[in-house]
Amino acid sequence: MKLCFLVNADSIHSYRWIKYFAERGHEVYWISIAPNSFDEIKGVNFYLLRNFSCKLLNIIFNISSFKKILRKINPDILHVHYAGVNGVLGALSRFYPFVLTAWGSDVLVASKSRIVRPLVKIALKGADLITCDAEHMKNAMIKLGADSSKIRIIYFGIDTEKFKPGPRNENLITKLELRNYPIIISLRSLEPIYNLETLIKAVPLVLKECSETKFIIAGKGSEEDRLKKIVKGLKIEDSVRFVGFVPNTELISYLRTSDIYVSTALSDAGLSASTAEAMACGLPVVITNSGENSKWVNDGENGFIIPVKNAVSLAEKIIFLLKNKNVGKKMGEKARRTIEEKNNYYVEMAKMEQIYWSILKLLTLNSY
Repeated sequence: MKLCFLVNADSIHSYRWIKYFAERGHEVYWISIAPNSFDEIKGVNFYLLRNFSCKLLNIIFNISSFKKILRKINPDILHVHYAGVNGVLGALSRFYPFVLTAWGSDVLVASKSRIVRPLVKIALKGADLITCDAEHMKNAMIKLGADSSKIRIIYFGIDTEKFKPGPRNENLITKLELRNYPIIISLRSLEPIYNLETLIKAVPLVLKECSETKFIIAGKGSEEDRLKKIVKGLKIEDSVRFVGFVPNTELISYLRTSDIYVSTALSDAGLSASTAEAMACGLPVVITNSGENSKWVNDGENGFIIPVKNAVSLAEKIIFLLKNKNVGKKMGEKARRTIEEKNNYYVEMAKMEQIYWSILKLLTLNSY
């Protein structure tokens, strides 16, 4: 197949999706508004559009160039990721067939804006087929006017051969001065939606019972300075490590070096990638009851589900796992099995490939 993707090149999800189809031998073209943040993928032709801070300008000044590139490529399928600017460009291109993948925040958060909502509706209405990774996202898109018959559930998936249990990284332990300490890790961005303040407020409560515990807070974001001030105000600087953005290639080392994974998000689409990666690495997880998290984590079996904004409950679960390491180990083993069985990257991408073939088969039948 000749596949053309319009998807921003600053996301590991984009990179992994496109890499799969390139390695399957398809002719792949990648168009992006954001510069490529990753290594080049062999055989993939990359096009960079102009990037403006204003969403409307990104549409106005890129639609002509985008259409021109499409005419040059003439792909079998156009697949656009994210029902925002990219989705609108896909709809305005009038290209057929146009597949759209919604990521979560585009439908669940951004669409609440009176400015963005019409753009999301244009993207959804213009798509010939839509994928998402959660049933509640599907319902949200239907409310925005999407045709339910066009929607398919496809997970981004985790490479369970890459993300799996393994030894702690001694260099990382030395670098962060974490030797002989139990370690709690959060990998969510430092943005309001991920509510890292709740985790920080739980830290003193955990330290009262398990004083040697250390907390790794990875990621960057607009809340970084404020969160660091809270840590300083609580006088827990010695127990918290802000490590900044962690490249995907280094995530495995951080997860294998940690004992418990935490996510305090206020909203999620499907299961977040970092949560799924932690589960694949055999970590017990403590995550909030948002999105469809409860469909992936059975409370008390392969992890814990806690209410949002509840530092006390979070601290209690962390303390329990620190004091009951055998229970945590069994939870982690069950968590990995969950990902292997329900969220395998290769299985999900194979499903997507079959959808592409089905679309082309239908096109062939309609041409007669």
